[in-house]
Amino acid sequence: MSVMTVPPVSISAPKPPQLVAKRLFWLSIGVFFVGGFLSSAVSLLVPQLKAMLTLDYKGALLIQLAFHSSYLFFALPAALAVVRVGYMRAIALGLSVMTAGCLSLAVAQGARQFVLVLGALLLLSAGQTVLQIASNTVVTVIGPSRGAAFRLTLLQGFNSLGTVLGPLLSAPFLLADVAPGSDAAVRASLPFVSCGAVLAALGALYLGHRELLRDAASGSDGLPERWNRKIFAVLRDPRLLWGTVAIFVYVGAEVTIGTLMTNVLMLPERLSLSPVSAGRMVSLYWAGAMVGRFAGAWLMTRVGEAALLMYAALGAVLLTGAAIVLPGLAGSAALIAVGLCNAIMYPTIYAMAMPRDARLAPLASMWLCMAVVGGAIVPMLTGVLADAIGLLASLLLPALCYVAIAVFAIACTRPREIAA
Repeated sequence: MSVMTVPPVSISAPKPPQLVAKRLFWLSIGVFFVGGFLSSAVSLLVPQLKAMLTLDYKGALLIQLAFHSSYLFFALPAALAVVRVGYMRAIALGLSVMTAGCLSLAVAQGARQFVLVLGALLLLSAGQTVLQIASNTVVTVIGPSRGAAFRLTLLQGFNSLGTVLGPLLSAPFLLADVAPGSDAAVRASLPFVSCGAVLAALGALYLGHRELLRDAASGSDGLPERWNRKIFAVLRDPRLLWGTVAIFVYVGAEVTIGTLMTNVLMLPERLSLSPVSAGRMVSLYWAGAMVGRFAGAWLMTRVGEAALLMYAALGAVLLTGAAIVLPGLAGSAALIAVGLCNAIMYPTIYAMAMPRDARLAPLASMWLCMAVVGGAIVPMLTGVLADAIGLLASLLLPALCYVAIAVFAIACTRPREIAA
């Protein structure tokens, strides 16, 4: 059954020419790619620092708490930045902050100070928060809203390509020598120095194209009068409210599995891999998301978005359950396959939750971006469970998250109701 989608929307100006849209697409590929690369590389810091600093799961997962909590703290300032300076300048700003975060993380790796690592991650994700709101929103509101999920899913495919290459290229630098007290500072900092250089180049490109969306820029006149009063009022749209919850649990489940998979694959009752081999195997998890996103973009031209989301969520529930109970290769393969189910979840939830009024898009995007804090909270809760009941049993929590996404998808098959 096909989901009822919102009618076409436009910003306050005419649709940009086809050439402008193409340039925006190619620029967006770089942003989505490097964002994915960094996210998966940061996940490898959990097994790295857990081993080097002899932390428990709860302590090691403070890394994801620091990396994702800024979405809660900085989403409102990020939305204000988009409103004040427009999409292109806001993206350039976010890339600049991320560059500083990468360089700070490289220094923190060299110093082997856990507190400095957490601070650098907070700075890195602050820039990524600006980037998420600006880049995701412009992709959804430029052009017909009916194709928003398709456009965002396609670009998320390039994000997944980055998440695949992140573990493959970073694991030898981050996980080659994780014995307590080891000193591999220069090697461990190289992935983040390299990403900082790429981010700086992308920031220069966006700044050079700052007038690309001049007519479509989200200025303060692009929002309704007294827009600041709409910050909470916009949540009266049930689809946006529950979409925010769905983003929270989705990011939480995806980050939890991607982060703990290295440790799962190292277990004797699973594959008993070395840290580097296990870290590289995580790339298969992200590869499933990459293949699934490109396939999902094609399927969305033939299958209703809500139905596709429901099937993916139910598949993730079954696979996570299988990963808990099945031994050896079967359980490991089931957990890796969850990545395929994750593929279309974020862009589909995001696009379906956006309001009818495109002028409210930055505010709606702010809430959806704040929900990414699920990537901080759900892994921490799972870490507490892992310390208490065991690593495999703790995966029941992300399984429950996927159940909630399936409920949201089923609710989206009904006609949308918007509060006045």
